Amino acid sequence: MSDRDDSFELYDLRVEVIATDRPMVCGHVAGDYFDVRGENLTLPAGQAFSIYALSALLPLLPAKQRATHANDWMTTDAEIACPDPNCGARFRITRVGTRRFRHGEVTAVPLPSA
Repeated sequence: MSDRDDSFELYDLRVEVIATDRPMVCGHVAGDYFDVRGENLTLPAGQAFSIYALSALLPLLPAKQRATHANDWMTTDAEIACPDPNCGARFRITRVGTRRFRHGEVTAVPLPSA
């Protein structure tokens, strides 16, 4: 067991459906949301979320969980359009807090020796 600190932080995220001036046609409801904590995605009881919209969001979530430079677009841009070009929904990704993890608790791959 190493005395080396193997901890790191990730942002917790909230992804919320926001309305625009165009109609939402994919079953989205303004105010619906899900949270991302570490590798876990949670929805409020009884709420659904489109797998097609989720497929557009998933590639961005790990990057939004990590610290980025203040000038990086990943830091400043928070709204993602629904992948259906006929739908007016947008999804706002908000960093809502941080959570500390330890390398040894999230992977079986050891850190390289110092």
